[in-house]
Amino acid sequence: MHKAIIIDDERLARNELKKLLLEFPQIEVVDEAANAAEGIEKIDLLNPDLIFLDIQMPGKTGFDMLQDLDKAPHVIFTTAYDEYALKAFEVNALDYLMKPIEPKRLADALQKLQQAEEKELGQSGMNRGLLTEADQVFVKDGERCWFVKLSEVRLFESVGNYAKVFFGTNKPLILKSLNALEERLDEKTFFRANRKHIVNMRMIEKIEPYFNGGLLLDLQGGEKIEVSRRQAVKFKEMMSL
Repeated sequence: MHKAIIIDDERLARNELKKLLLEFPQIEVVDEAANAAEGIEKIDLLNPDLIFLDIQMPGKTGFDMLQDLDKAPHVIFTTAYDEYALKAFEVNALDYLMKPIEPKRLADALQKLQQAEEKELGQSGMNRGLLTEADQVFVKDGERCWFVKLSEVRLFESVGNYAKVFFGTNKPLILKSLNALEERLDEKTFFRANRKHIVNMRMIEKIEPYFNGGLLLDLQGGEKIEVSRRQAVKFKEMMSL
């Protein structure tokens, strides 16, 4: 059973989608919201597996709302505006449903949810509150948006109150300090190498000794990151059997 929340400013659209979802007993609509602020409140409270999200809403758009979430559930966008289609796929959402929603398209979207969850089963950690490798975060930089699986992020770099997120060839900024990120990330995977960097230990290609008892890490993206002397002691302990 999947818990879902419908977030749409039109009551009729919410009712229509709820009616369509009655055909899918694996989806339980636990609540609905009429705007982004209400949506965030209910996601925090109910921790749904899936949200159906309208993009164009008064005040904050669906994209803005996702940016304010610590951790994004699976998202199926619902909208009457097809010019947003490309943008939605760039964020790597599960699917994108045009209004009025056709039952066949809804069935396809929910099939994608099933596939995504099967993939994740082996990855997810038991520790609630901590973000695991299987979790995805929503990143928005200017006009571009992404859902990024944490397992694909190789490096976080501090830039004042922001952090630069390195994944693939992208390096967008998010409004989170490195200290705040460190508290949420599982230290078995994400290691605080120095004051400015947190690295994904699975993305390390090479480890070399460095000045003053420190270490130098070569990451898969070609970045070279210094591990401070103090952190090098901890790093060696973690890496030793």
